[in-house]
Amino acid sequence: MTTRGANVEVPLGDAQIGLRIDRAIADVVPTLSRERIKALLAEGALSGADGMPLSMTPSTKVERAQTFHLRIPEPVADRADAEALDLTIVHEDADLIVIDKPAGMVVHPAAGNLDGTLVNALLHHCAGQLSGIGGVQRPGIVHRIDKDTSGLIVAAKTDRAHEGLSKQFADHSIERAYLAIVAGRPIPPAGTIDAPLGRSDRDRKKMAVVSAAKGKRAVTHYESVEPLKDATLIRCRLETGRTHQVRVHLTHIGHPLLGDPAYSRPRKAHAEILRSLSFARQALHAARLGFIHPVSGNSLAFTSELPGDMQELLSRLRVSVA
Repeated sequence: MTTRGANVEVPLGDAQIGLRIDRAIADVVPTLSRERIKALLAEGALSGADGMPLSMTPSTKVERAQTFHLRIPEPVADRADAEALDLTIVHEDADLIVIDKPAGMVVHPAAGNLDGTLVNALLHHCAGQLSGIGGVQRPGIVHRIDKDTSGLIVAAKTDRAHEGLSKQFADHSIERAYLAIVAGRPIPPAGTIDAPLGRSDRDRKKMAVVSAAKGKRAVTHYESVEPLKDATLIRCRLETGRTHQVRVHLTHIGHPLLGDPAYSRPRKAHAEILRSLSFARQALHAARLGFIHPVSGNSLAFTSELPGDMQELLSRLRVSVA
């Protein structure tokens, strides 16, 4: 069933009697999210079998089996421009795409970064495949990783996939694991950091550990993977996904990420190595991403090897140990 610029027939049967109209429509038009259906109802896009427009709120209950028609306009173009940028595609199907993002690429256009972003690249790559998320022809970005963090990120191509992935991120059922190189040796070598995060009072561009009243709950589980020269390769599993969560949490326990320009000051030995490698970003990589496919219901999991710059950094730190 297509929903791109179409007048869709919505046959509601006995199974939908008693349901809210938005839920009932979602049952028979699964490519539309509940939020999109609510917006269409507000626009007066629903009509009866006779073609006459109907005024219904999303909570209106279905009283009997009947057929409606839903007018779905062609999705408007995203304000961002499509750009032919190189992408490392780990997985792609009709509903979503998983990208291995390089360090240095911003995810979403914003002031100061209006082009060269992942969204610009996806608009070009997915041209003609985007069904219109919220009525806009765009990729559905349900999570972000920092510009200078490399690794796996998933984007929705359909409204239904966007809603399903958003729910999994909201209920923290997404599997996300990061590899990081931090200063020092965490003690204990494995543990859990449960500390609320919010905007820093000193610098609103930064995040900080704050009181529960001022911030949002943030939980990071970590384990040491390999000891290095006054440093450690660790693996972090995110229970929540707050802005700069791994970076701030590890700084909070006294083990900031090497190369992090915002949350760490490199030790002398590390500074020399970072300078010699021209390594000017936080040593953080989104190495694993797992979730339930929002349409097929299949369990998916993807892994990404450390990029070359982090491998070089590890090699230098290992040589120093030897």
